[in-house]
Amino acid sequence: MSFKRKNIKQQHCEVVVGAQCGSAVLRGAHVYVPGIVSASKFMKAGDVVSIYSDIKGKCKKGAKEFDGTKIFLGNGISELSRREIFSGLPELKGIGVRMTEPVYLSPSFDNVLPSYLFLQNLPSAVVAHVLNPQPGERILDLCAAPGGKTTHIAALMQDQGEVIALDKISNKVEKIKQNALLLGLNSIRAFCFDGTKALKLDVVKDTEGEPPFLPESFDRILLDAPCSGMGQRPNMACTWTLKEVTSYLPLQRKLFTVAVQLLKPGGVLVYSTCTITLAENEEQVAWALRTFPCLQLQHQEPHVGGEGMMGAGLSLEQLKQLQRFDPSVVRSQNTDMDSLRDARIEDMVWLANKDCIGFFIAKFIKCKSTQEKDP
Repeated sequence: MSFKRKNIKQQHCEVVVGAQCGSAVLRGAHVYVPGIVSASKFMKAGDVVSIYSDIKGKCKKGAKEFDGTKIFLGNGISELSRREIFSGLPELKGIGVRMTEPVYLSPSFDNVLPSYLFLQNLPSAVVAHVLNPQPGERILDLCAAPGGKTTHIAALMQDQGEVIALDKISNKVEKIKQNALLLGLNSIRAFCFDGTKALKLDVVKDTEGEPPFLPESFDRILLDAPCSGMGQRPNMACTWTLKEVTSYLPLQRKLFTVAVQLLKPGGVLVYSTCTITLAENEEQVAWALRTFPCLQLQHQEPHVGGEGMMGAGLSLEQLKQLQRFDPSVVRSQNTDMDSLRDARIEDMVWLANKDCIGFFIAKFIKCKSTQEKDP
């Protein structure tokens, strides 16, 4: 959780950064040269400068001033002069401005104990616990990059068993392998492969444990599906169109269909997204329960987020079994710092949750027959 600093004096010397760089600064990063779009005319190395984010992408590269829509991010000390920043030299990729007074006190943990830690948002860490992998099992992470959940799953299994990680972008798969190697996890096998094609249709061909896989090959499957990402925070600018948001729905269903077929009877399937839309979350759960009679919704442990959202036709009991993290909702009355001593544990958990990203989790079990489902 970060806290906002007040009364920061804005400087005459300004640096404007892109929206993506601005989001990183709010997360605790310094300003790196590639993210700088504009700098004041006479800026020198060592100057105290104010940092602004160009949230609409209107500032021209190399501009000496910018009067468009921008958000103040705090103050810092320039490591380079304006001339050096815009010299065009490709090797200039390091820190351009070192932040000294960021608007939000959000310390950076980049490269802190990388061989021991993999930083995750709270809901992302909860997902692996909800999946509850056990030593000796065979687990599939269907959309795995960059590997935070994959490595967490392997760690929870005590690195005993097999964790198959798939992603269709090769450089992201290499990142998964690097993270597994860095953390000393030997149970992870990562493949560059399209998850929608992970079901093996040709039973004659022997792939020796590589994708595609035979039906009912996995004890547990995590489908952290590609989504609109509308729960990500901070986000300096929203550029999504309705067409882009709705484009994820059929892909999610294709992946879900493959996951159900790859799951063993009695196995666990966890579906998650980092978005907040009803269509990508509760409506997908309702669709899955209608489409696959073998699936039964399960209670989640731990359950530290909110319940599911109404509007998808799910019962109140089913909504209680879902887990939704929505930073715009505040349930607890005990959220001021003075009352923390008297707050219940669940209230303190929610205090943390309401400052996390938007996220959704659903847990299913694949019954051996439709008769096993509760009436």
